[in-house]
Amino acid sequence: MSQPLRQTQDKPNILLILADDMGYSDIGCYGGEIETPNLDRLAKHGLRYTQFYNTARCCPTRASLLTGMHPHQVDMGHMAHFEDDIDGYRGELSKKCVTIAEVLREAGYQSYLSGKWHVCKQLKDTEGDCSNWPCGRGFDRFYGITAGAANFFDPPTLTRDNTSIEPPADPDYYFTDDISDRACEFIKEHSADRKEQPFFLFASYTAPHWPLQARPKDIEKYRGRFSAGWDELRETRLERMKEMGIVSSDTQLTKRDSTQPPWEELPNKAWQERRMEVYAAQVDSMDQGIGRILDTIETAGELDNTLVMFLSDNGACAEELFGILYPYETPAGENFMKSRTSRQVTRDGRPMLHGNDPDIMPGDETTFQSYGVGWANLSNAPFREYKHFVHEGGIATPLILHWPKGIAAAGEIRRQTGQLPDIMATIIDVAKAEWPEEREGMPIAPYEGTSLTETFKSETGGLPRPPLVWEHEGNCAYREGDWKLVKRWDRTEWELYQIDEDRAEMNDLSESKRAIRDDLLSKYQAWANRVGAVPWKEIENARKAKGITSDWMPHEHD
Repeated sequence: MSQPLRQTQDKPNILLILADDMGYSDIGCYGGEIETPNLDRLAKHGLRYTQFYNTARCCPTRASLLTGMHPHQVDMGHMAHFEDDIDGYRGELSKKCVTIAEVLREAGYQSYLSGKWHVCKQLKDTEGDCSNWPCGRGFDRFYGITAGAANFFDPPTLTRDNTSIEPPADPDYYFTDDISDRACEFIKEHSADRKEQPFFLFASYTAPHWPLQARPKDIEKYRGRFSAGWDELRETRLERMKEMGIVSSDTQLTKRDSTQPPWEELPNKAWQERRMEVYAAQVDSMDQGIGRILDTIETAGELDNTLVMFLSDNGACAEELFGILYPYETPAGENFMKSRTSRQVTRDGRPMLHGNDPDIMPGDETTFQSYGVGWANLSNAPFREYKHFVHEGGIATPLILHWPKGIAAAGEIRRQTGQLPDIMATIIDVAKAEWPEEREGMPIAPYEGTSLTETFKSETGGLPRPPLVWEHEGNCAYREGDWKLVKRWDRTEWELYQIDEDRAEMNDLSESKRAIRDDLLSKYQAWANRVGAVPWKEIENARKAKGITSDWMPHEHD
């Protein structure tokens, strides 16, 4: 039973903001070229964390963020919509766990979600059981998409609470704005009807996930901004990051991705510039919406006592879209892609282009493109790798915390490590909530995270931090203190890095520090056994036995 209102009035509101496929150093306050004045304002009056991590992919990140568990513990070791028929990889959020909204409901909160869900199989209400949609998992209101991405100008379907609806017939419609505006509406309605209660709002954006689509005015703002090209911009971005203190002054810049030519040798610079301009416009639009949400909270008189948390669900996305689209080949995958690629023509009858065609500039509603490897390499500067991988470029995320009433520090940087389950632990801590022992008669395991509240106080608060562990599609890593063991899915060798001296993972010490390597590997394997992280080869073999073509994997590169 929820707590009576008189017991909840001193609890903070919580605003959790999640970007989609945004790189570590893209936003202004982390060294990027994109104008993000609202996120910069939060950083100026709050905290920036430099060593916080996601899980390298959208579905596992959302599952871990929402539940305080590792993805495999809640059946989201891989992706939603794909049933791998292996425990830990069921493709849908387990019923044997609780979400932030379910925990906070018992602590007297009203919970709202605007944006992307992506931890269930059912994409429309006609597809059956919707008990794993947001309103079945503790949220009082939901507006957005249950799938992973959609056309920004004309999403195929939207969901309001438990009902699938058509997008508004508005020629000026833009999904990022819709997410922001619905979030503002939830706050206004809450302030009018339930002001005595604290609220939890999850603003889960699809920006800047592909497709590259943005408003012309936002794209125009970035015309020429990236004309120097990815080689020069990676160097200048790193210098800004050093000046800001985001990375240490001796951090090295990783080599340009080996699949990409030097900028000066490109034959299609205009198209490449346009890709990054549209991407930047998508981030800019998200920041504008975040500003409107913050203004709405401030107008309601609640900003000082609202804990704002901003992060990204994985590192920058190096996926290239060719042909019809992203090559999922299972029947479930085909249905999934149809649900999110939008129609084959626009509302006014113009044909849609699917795939990265250098002869067609991205940005408007007739295009469905991605920004590719070279720009993702910039977005993750100075790190290696991308979304899918668990080298730093795949898992490092900006994390901004802002809470005037609860965080005295302003404009400071925190270098303590952290991982997604820590978000649940922190929310439980500040909300004075209790972790349940069961859900619908099924026992609930203890959450995996460690609260960040001690880090609010100082640069040494909460030290030492617990080990961090990852597995996604056979990309594996274990970090304890400053030592990180990591392996790519397509290689047998494990690499070892001393992160405090080598954050960019340039100097592999696995041969010279064999004892440390073996110790961390033993600890990784114990974790994998405990949470149910299965070797990727077993997943692939199980799929082959069922006649399922394997999921797409990233390009090969050094």
